[in-house]
Amino acid sequence: MSKPKINTRDLVTRIEKITKERMTKESVVDLGSFRELKKKETPRTILVIEDDETMRNAIKRIFEADGMQVKTAADGTQLSVVLDDNPIDLIILDIGLPWINGLELAKLLKEHEDLKHIPLIFVSGKTSEFDVKRGFEAGADDYIKKPFDIDKIKKTVHTLLKLNK
Repeated sequence: MSKPKINTRDLVTRIEKITKERMTKESVVDLGSFRELKKKETPRTILVIEDDETMRNAIKRIFEADGMQVKTAADGTQLSVVLDDNPIDLIILDIGLPWINGLELAKLLKEHEDLKHIPLIFVSGKTSEFDVKRGFEAGADDYIKKPFDIDKIKKTVHTLLKLNK
């Protein structure tokens, strides 16, 4: 029987806060110490569920460049492995997925007790007013139409992560 995972996020955040406060009181801060502290900060984790490999990897690179950890899944069947291993801070989801579409998957995620609080953004080529409305009805916090503007998706993700801290 494996041990349950211990959530140390709150502890790490408190330690980093105290360290930052003490660093700011120093008249001169060693640049190496500052860089080391930045490396230790717990990155936010985004899950990208997108069946198109090129789009999935593009979104992954955008947010990894911002220092985030990005987990990916090509469809709903790959979620169990990704969700078991990592706490997720935000989900980016395509609608046009094989087997179970993004709208159905979003409803399932929002009905799950441990996942319903996670912000969800649809990024989809389905751009009609009807599709956008269905996305929000399924539980989306935002809906971004493909092709998307990189700055817009980054701003949306950062805003939702800040609101959900």
